[in-house]
Amino acid sequence: MNVLQNFRKITVLLLISIAQAQFLSAHEKNRACNNHYKHTFFCDLCGCSTSSGSFGFGTLSNANFVGVRYLYQNFESKNGIFENSPTSKEVFRTYQLWAQIPVIKTFYLSANVPYHDLSRTFNGITENIYGLGDSSLIGWYKLIFYKKQNEETLNFDVKKEASGHSIQFGLGLKLPTGEFEERLADNINPGFQVGTGSTDGILSFGYNYGGNTLGVNTLFSYYLKGENKNEYQFGNQFSYTTNLYTALSTKKMNIMPFLGVSGDIYSSIKQYGETLNDTDGSIINASLGSEFAVEDFIFGASYTLPVNQNLFGHDVKSKQRISVYINYAL
Repeated sequence: MNVLQNFRKITVLLLISIAQAQFLSAHEKNRACNNHYKHTFFCDLCGCSTSSGSFGFGTLSNANFVGVRYLYQNFESKNGIFENSPTSKEVFRTYQLWAQIPVIKTFYLSANVPYHDLSRTFNGITENIYGLGDSSLIGWYKLIFYKKQNEETLNFDVKKEASGHSIQFGLGLKLPTGEFEERLADNINPGFQVGTGSTDGILSFGYNYGGNTLGVNTLFSYYLKGENKNEYQFGNQFSYTTNLYTALSTKKMNIMPFLGVSGDIYSSIKQYGETLNDTDGSIINASLGSEFAVEDFIFGASYTLPVNQNLFGHDVKSKQRISVYINYAL
């Protein structure tokens, strides 16, 4: 099945089986959206060292939600030092339950529970692994900036007006709920795993601006990878992402197309305390997509292509990436 057929199949399946979508906080029922809020990101931790940390955990609205997301990634790994060395083709499919849960006005939680279906074809033989991936939980503190009041005419009855600018700080954990198989660690692409077997720390900082027609979101995240029981430790990871979006409103729908740049920088993998050669790398991606908000519902999709990469000594190449999500308001 090619990528387009798979994309269509998953989209139809999600639309039929789960009639969910995210509530856009700026959108009132039976009215067009007229406010455009910040984009909350949370890096996707699917347990694979080569999977992008900048897939994002959130939508173009800063709304509280529960929902599902489908991620598609494919890689090509060269098994040898020569140009004509045999290659394996790898496909990573991930199905996620994700949510943004409010605790107080300035603090909320993001949660992510993935299920992976991975396949690899090498020398005509296809291998499949699947199962629950590494779940993650992160707490966010959000600081909203308000417009300055006129000092000459103070009015204590007037509510503060948001400026559209905000920053947020995140601190969380990725938990070893997915299985790590040591036999798979010797592959050219050691990210061919459903889990890492380790507990990892997550540190994030984000800036958001949402105006009447334009908005921008930027997030920087650092993942401090732990060592698993097999004395195997994926390299620490720095991820970044920036998205620029606009809003096109009608009476029944709010359409928010966006363009983005994202990237990941990976440190080397360690095993038994020794650094493994050619296990670090970096990648820069460009993406485009859109969200469609209808009353309490939002549907989103994005398409990503690498523009520059050096993964595992150029032995692993990331190809296209697709994300589709359907959420519903809490």
